[in-house]
Amino acid sequence: MRVASTARTTLVTGASRGLGAAIAIEQGAVGNNVAVNYFNSAEGAERVCARIREAGGYAHAFKADVRDEAEVDRMVGEIETVFGGVDVLVANATGPQPFLSIEQQTWQSYLDQLEFFVKSPLLLLQRVLPGMRARGFGRIIQIGSEVMELGNPRFANYVAAKGAQLGQTRSWARELGPDGITVNLVAPGWIPVERHAGAPQAELDAYRRGVPMQQMGKPEDVAKLVAYLASDGAGFVTGQKFAANGGNTVC
Repeated sequence: MRVASTARTTLVTGASRGLGAAIAIEQGAVGNNVAVNYFNSAEGAERVCARIREAGGYAHAFKADVRDEAEVDRMVGEIETVFGGVDVLVANATGPQPFLSIEQQTWQSYLDQLEFFVKSPLLLLQRVLPGMRARGFGRIIQIGSEVMELGNPRFANYVAAKGAQLGQTRSWARELGPDGITVNLVAPGWIPVERHAGAPQAELDAYRRGVPMQQMGKPEDVAKLVAYLASDGAGFVTGQKFAANGGNTVC
């Protein structure tokens, strides 16, 4: 049943935990309807929806593998039925991020990352774009990474895909600007979330010492930056990369 609301609708992919969950919760807090995408954890997605509803917002969970064209088409159709359309797309979904030496890397290890960071955003944008154009409003926000600038060793498969994602963002921004659709990328630093639960404390401490602000970021830091880029106030901001990393990539 479609929600009777004039609020804009945000789709956050990979939103059952981590940065995606924080972004979804913040989108609810600023008054947007939230489509919480998940692939594996229905329980996690429902927890995020519950947090949004408890705060007075509207949220619904939608399962889909956002690397699959048919599943993206089905999911967006379901979102349109519930909320009426997608006004803000946050491409956040990710998968395993293995560290591999050059000798261990294969072309498939690169394709695995490109599917999340280049193919999935393309499929999602193609599906939501007609509605955005019809409304004369759209916000596309990619979640990138500082690694594209740092060039982390044993991580070229991931770093290369993140670099491609930034190039994709900039090209889309030029193409979609005349339609009133902005396209930007938020590049977080190492912000500990569930996937980093086993990270050695020594590694966390070493990273923190290299950050000018001498602290680790929080998921909410990224969520609030995304909220600005999704807002009306960011209507003249497009094609940009915004680092949320305490100055870790200051040159």
